[in-house]
Amino acid sequence: MTIPTATARQAARDALEGLALGDAFGERWFGLFRTPAEAFEQIRARRTPAEAPWHWTDDTAMALCVYRALLDQDGVNRTRLAAMFGATFLADPGRGYGHGMKRLLPVLAEQPQRWETGAAALFDGQGSLGNGAAMRVAPLGAWFAADLDETAEQAAHSAEVTHAHPEGIAGAVAVALAAALAALGRTEGGAPAGAELLHEVAARTPDGAVREGVRAAAELSPGTEPWRAADLLGNGQRVRAGDTVPFALWSAAHHLDSLTDALWTTAEGLGDVDTTCAITGGVVAARTGLSGVPAAWRERREELPRWVAQE
Repeated sequence: MTIPTATARQAARDALEGLALGDAFGERWFGLFRTPAEAFEQIRARRTPAEAPWHWTDDTAMALCVYRALLDQDGVNRTRLAAMFGATFLADPGRGYGHGMKRLLPVLAEQPQRWETGAAALFDGQGSLGNGAAMRVAPLGAWFAADLDETAEQAAHSAEVTHAHPEGIAGAVAVALAAALAALGRTEGGAPAGAELLHEVAARTPDGAVREGVRAAAELSPGTEPWRAADLLGNGQRVRAGDTVPFALWSAAHHLDSLTDALWTTAEGLGDVDTTCAITGGVVAARTGLSGVPAAWRERREELPRWVAQE
């Protein structure tokens, strides 16, 4: 499977746009309603949140850094990426960053070369196994779609800056691979979808909970109710990669031709909705872009920085 460089780069930008849309859309359900039952009722009825703008969170803020690194360096220089993560956090710390990142990113802003020891010291020296590296990586997967081995390697580099635990790294690898395979769907002959895509992702993901979760997702019928799929695979409520990535990729893999349907399906799983929808949105948009998304959604989503459109 091959993909022209220009096509892959367009897919990466589209993945960023879809990630940001999913993040902002999901955040509406995460914080808008008083109870999960109210949110679930609205989602099942497909009632689009009317409030505007739909603000994106740290998922998009960090994805913008990854995308900038790709534009500037055609890959991940971990020290430079650490500096961007730190500077972005200090400039706008109210984007919903997790506890570990609130500890690490101020350090990286001042001493980016400390990314390795700083990331490894989190959570009593275990490193983070959270979903933060997975939520931001879809544009990178699309960018390197022509080489799945490089996709996995670069995804691991992007994760290691903040997530030293193998599961945190595996989450990023799995999402990047899914985005790469989705991007390949832009080319003649297409690429795998559904269970076939999930099996290929699992085969290339490091051993562990994330890999086993993606394998379980591959065996789960696409007709499964989303709430049931989330119950079986996890919905990010535990804020771990293994509890987040499998369900988000299950939703994406079975809705690769409709970003709107993918996001509604993912939102039905509740949990960490902004992150699961960011992952799903980034993967699906690597194939579709924002085509088919209601104009009102695009208008309500908080704008990305101007430089994204200028590159």
